Amino acid sequence: MKRRQFATLGVTGTAFLVRPVRSRAQQRAKLPCIGWLWQGRSRGDPQEMTGFRQGLNEFGYTDGKNVSVNYRFAEGESDRIAGLATELMQLQPDVLVAIGATVLRAIQNLTGDVPIVSLSSDPVGMGFAVSNARPGGHITGVSMMQGAEGLIGKRIDLLKEALPRAVRLGMLFNPEFSLGDLAQARQAAARRGLALHPIPVRRLEEIRTAIATLADQHVDAVDVEPTSPFISYQPEIAKLLLDLHIPAVSELRLLIESGGLLSYGPNIFDSARRLAYFVDRILKGARPADLPVEQATKLELVVNLKTAKALGIELPTTLLAGADEVIE
Repeated sequence: MKRRQFATLGVTGTAFLVRPVRSRAQQRAKLPCIGWLWQGRSRGDPQEMTGFRQGLNEFGYTDGKNVSVNYRFAEGESDRIAGLATELMQLQPDVLVAIGATVLRAIQNLTGDVPIVSLSSDPVGMGFAVSNARPGGHITGVSMMQGAEGLIGKRIDLLKEALPRAVRLGMLFNPEFSLGDLAQARQAAARRGLALHPIPVRRLEEIRTAIATLADQHVDAVDVEPTSPFISYQPEIAKLLLDLHIPAVSELRLLIESGGLLSYGPNIFDSARRLAYFVDRILKGARPADLPVEQATKLELVVNLKTAKALGIELPTTLLAGADEVIE
């Protein structure tokens, strides 16, 4: 073999050897990309994230192996959501996961037609989907809404069972997201003979003043809605109310674990886990418009008996017996 021929073969052989490496790099670059965004804080492995991770694993996805998952947290600062969404869009995601109505509202016009899987209170009522059966558009997911009076009606029933002498119920709500809940709360409170004292709160710095106002109004308990800014500061809110000897009820389990009295609502871990189903279907070619919005089905009652004792509340045995979990 002539030297020139050998040299040519050597170059060709080298190119042949390099080609598989380049192909593997291209495969890594083409991993399906998922963007995940929540308004809350990253500390403590929140259930919104751990539930979703488990769901992905159950559908056969491993981050970094056959899918790329990019988590972003607004750390309780709603003003950061749009910037984080823009950051995720630069990654050219195949699907976005939006946790909470605050996130969904902030990103719905920033993401073009990128499919969005959401975990929010009522995507139809807030105008994110045409109907639960056929969402239309590019948004689907899991809804937390339950029945005509939603979850708040059931919470007020449970509160009245726990505090039969209660006559004044405070409510912390964000009018940007909870006007429907406010209307339902008025109906449920009136049915139970409670005077409702709602306080609108949009920003973190308004929470302390709102709670002080409710204390001045001598409310017997406070319902804390599961929206921004409350969802990101549950331990702090629980402590403020407990220090004022005001029982707190909520859909938010963490608030009860931190010192509230009772919560009733969807199991967040299970609901977040279910989001992986929608992501899997979309990555396999399904359109969000054709994937019905699902109702959160696993509901749980959590009662903090330690808080009840600290506040001098004797809870009915029937309420304790019906609880999914009693914190002692």
